Amino acid sequence: MPRKRLTHLKARRAIIDAARRMNALGLNHGTSGNVGFRVGERFLVTPSGLDYDAMTPADIVEMDFDGSHRGTRRPTSEWRFHRDILAARPDVDAVLHSHAVHCTALAVHGMEIPAVHYMVAAAGGTTIRCAPYRTPTTQALSDVALPALKDRKACLLQNHGVIVLGETPDACVNLLVEVEYLAELYCRTLAIGAATGKEPNVILSRKMAEVLDFMKTYGKQPDPDSPEA
Repeated sequence: MPRKRLTHLKARRAIIDAARRMNALGLNHGTSGNVGFRVGERFLVTPSGLDYDAMTPADIVEMDFDGSHRGTRRPTSEWRFHRDILAARPDVDAVLHSHAVHCTALAVHGMEIPAVHYMVAAAGGTTIRCAPYRTPTTQALSDVALPALKDRKACLLQNHGVIVLGETPDACVNLLVEVEYLAELYCRTLAIGAATGKEPNVILSRKMAEVLDFMKTYGKQPDPDSPEA
């Protein structure tokens, strides 16, 4: 089913709502995160360093895929991975980046999140990978994020944070909630393992394949506007 496209104004409001929501949920702090959303042949991103609560639709920056932008605001300094992800991934329209605490704690150690819980499959695979460290805001960071996101909708960034993908900014926040929960869960299992000498159980790949199969329809309700609904 084709994805519904939002008008520019609704898209700008959706970006602001997502940025405010991730902070309200404790999944980001200050203006360290950023949100991007595809609109037609261009994309929108949050402006650099502007408080989310003070942000208005006019502050959201419209960009071309050549890196140029419109308006009086400067785009987030991380616009490169927004551009490159959206260019490489026609299956998603939204990109969200945050410094969620547990995701970042694992990323400091360069650790991926293995299948310690079946909901790891919500991010599209049997693990949530961690991209190697590259200087923030650079093309080099985008270049390592893309392979970490191959066949995935989330990845960690070493010593930095997390990126999640979705159809809408709100869907990205929902996935970030799940990924941060998984990161916290894994941190706690590692602490228990350190105290007991036991390694956490990881779900076998063949069992995760079954989970990935049912995740294809998980949480997807019929469109009420569809004649088949």
